[in-house]
Amino acid sequence: MTLAPWRRLSPAARSAQPGLAPETAPPAPESVGDLPAPGGTGDLPSACDGADRPPARLLGEGLTLAYDRRIVAQGLAVRIPDGAFTVVVGPNACGKSTLLRALARVMRPAAGTVRLDGAQIASLPSKEIARRLGLLPQTAIAPDGITVVDLVSRGRYPHQTVWRQWSTRDEQVVREAMAVTGVTDLASRFVDELSGGQRQRVWLAMTLAQETPILLLDEPTTYLDITHQFDVLDLCADLHENHGRTLVAVLHDLNQACRYATHLVVMAAGRIVAEGPPAEIVTAELIETTFGLACRVIPDPETGTPMIIPAARRRASSPTAGVAPAG
Repeated sequence: MTLAPWRRLSPAARSAQPGLAPETAPPAPESVGDLPAPGGTGDLPSACDGADRPPARLLGEGLTLAYDRRIVAQGLAVRIPDGAFTVVVGPNACGKSTLLRALARVMRPAAGTVRLDGAQIASLPSKEIARRLGLLPQTAIAPDGITVVDLVSRGRYPHQTVWRQWSTRDEQVVREAMAVTGVTDLASRFVDELSGGQRQRVWLAMTLAQETPILLLDEPTTYLDITHQFDVLDLCADLHENHGRTLVAVLHDLNQACRYATHLVVMAAGRIVAEGPPAEIVTAELIETTFGLACRVIPDPETGTPMIIPAARRRASSPTAGVAPAG
């Protein structure tokens, strides 16, 4: 497998690259004050309050997140504990992915501040952000006619300068990223020829090739069969436990979230309603209040972490209950 030296990204390819924020963030709504406020945001403390709180390189303060004039979240405070595997869960359209986009500077908050290493992320050069923070977006689009190895190699872009071009170190990192995600055999294939699950692993390989201390993963198990879902989450756990990476992932599977997260953030209607170690915060009451799902919470027989068991559907409530089968 021969790795091609880096070629400068075109604007279109640049916008498609996870972890590399656009040079100019999209404009915020003209006036947040003109927007209708959503139902209660809760009395959440500032992300910087409390000397005993764990250190955080990445945090958001007083965030209002909106698309045009539609508010998704308001007054949101969040801090990502350093060295943790944070998983964000919540019902559809509660603001999980929007929060991740704001933390990565892909989306500019209508109000409030995102800070990375103490600096306002909006003030940092895109390449500098991409050396510290990698993003795997929910939907990534590869440039036409690009091979797997070329796409993964683009993860090394933040490390290229006029004085430092493609090196043996870059080649080694790309090879390792492809190996751990299981895409080495796909190196010469065109990305647009791959299945959804294969493409997802290729994008993850590119994100890993950035070698950032912080990784943001928006639904990284999308399109993957159950075996590859756990392979990806095991890889994330290894990056956290053995390589000191700080990870933030949005997941829909609550049992996977409870099994892998060291810090769980539960969102609903643009608010953080609970956060902490899964074993300390996950209860049947929390799940029913947040998701509208009656359930039991028991220890996972493999890991001892919380495991959600949905209540059995009552047959009497079924419109076909009591109807004899045909024939």
